[in-house]
Amino acid sequence: MARYLIGIDNGSQSTKVSIFDEHGTVVCSAREPLRANDTPRPGIVEHPDDDIWDSIGKASRRAMAAFPGDRSELVGVGLCTIRFCRALLKSDGSLASPVMSWMDARVSRPYEHVDESVAYVTTSSGYVSQRMTGQYRDTAGNYQGVWPISTERWEWLCDDEGFSDFGLTRSMLFELVMPGDLIGRVTDEASRHTDIPAGIPVVATSNDKAVEALGCGLRSPNTLLVSLGTYIASMTVGVENRLDAASFWSNFASQPHQYLYESHGIRRGMWTVSWWRDLLGDEPFAKAKERGVSVEEYLDAGAEAVPPGCDGLMVTLDWLAPTDKPYRRGSMLGFDVRHGRFHIHRAIFEGIALTIYNRANAMARELGATFDTLVISGGGSNSDLFMQIFADVFGVSAIRTRENNAAGLGSAICAAVGLGVHSSWDEAIECMVFTEKSFAPDISNHVLYQKIAAIYDDIPAQTDVIFERSHLLSS
Repeated sequence: MARYLIGIDNGSQSTKVSIFDEHGTVVCSAREPLRANDTPRPGIVEHPDDDIWDSIGKASRRAMAAFPGDRSELVGVGLCTIRFCRALLKSDGSLASPVMSWMDARVSRPYEHVDESVAYVTTSSGYVSQRMTGQYRDTAGNYQGVWPISTERWEWLCDDEGFSDFGLTRSMLFELVMPGDLIGRVTDEASRHTDIPAGIPVVATSNDKAVEALGCGLRSPNTLLVSLGTYIASMTVGVENRLDAASFWSNFASQPHQYLYESHGIRRGMWTVSWWRDLLGDEPFAKAKERGVSVEEYLDAGAEAVPPGCDGLMVTLDWLAPTDKPYRRGSMLGFDVRHGRFHIHRAIFEGIALTIYNRANAMARELGATFDTLVISGGGSNSDLFMQIFADVFGVSAIRTRENNAAGLGSAICAAVGLGVHSSWDEAIECMVFTEKSFAPDISNHVLYQKIAAIYDDIPAQTDVIFERSHLLSS
């Protein structure tokens, strides 16, 4: 009898629902875009109405409609949602207000109880888990940020550990479970919303970056994973909860009591790529259609003709400024008459790769690690040009895994381990994660990028004084 696992990946821009077999092969999938965030005033960034749950329902129904197997062969659901969000619920589990995005300034502060209808404060995963199962249980792995949690024990703080500093009472918080543990079973109501059969087990995963790392097979401290999402970061794994680090931070991994080390990242990384694409208007879309390719493939083809280093054009990626330096802005430096749209397209790719290269190196120095393998995940990994730029910048082969939806696959792996489809995390990874293509570095390009990286790393020191002065005029 075949066994299938449903992986739900609710990201910053869309929800993807995929059904995998026990060998990690996608048998069907569906994607539902999220609506644009509501930003009624500075610092407030919310998911409109009940958009997260609505998108999960729509994507799930389409995936289930495309499922070619017998529904009795569906073993369980792994559920992954956006980290650093905050959901305020009424006593019946419904939303008291829209879910706060990770970009909302309130999620970086302790909770303030200003609405008496709020009975529970949870994450996006807690909210969706409750809607799916009716249980007030959530994965401990999605509580990084301003929460009263011990990152060492993966449990709520005790009263004498400063629990009250977070503005919460214990009764307002969900029960914590570990990744791979059972949250509950799909309720009749959730089944009507998603078309996922009622009674199927729902298994806890972790936060979205950790689940993505699992779906990429990240297991070695000598492997670096670069996640190309709205938020871009480089990651590796370890067993210590490193609270003293300066160039990275310790996040919960997808395996209980292991950690994901994350470099400092880019807050609107692939968003900037999409922003530039859309800023070009209808012309590139029309030309791409004429050639029978996607607009991304059209822009990549033009950018491949641009030499490495983009004839001196450099892009810094602070399209969303870091919270400790709110004056920072993105910038494009070094224009001359040679530069056009394809230079800018490539320069954005190079800016992302150079930023992550410098920040990953800082993490490596602090960890005493050497990264000999580079794995790239996320939608940007579909670009052969982007993959080659990463290989050339880092000077090691860049690997693209077979399954591009790594967070969806990681969700399925959590379900596979939790429900006994595979006997261990290692076995599940061996059986479900595969390399699709490897890109070897061009050493002459790597030598050039080494020189550019040293210059690139110095740009903020030169531009901060300008942006800090101009911030007072534009804020």
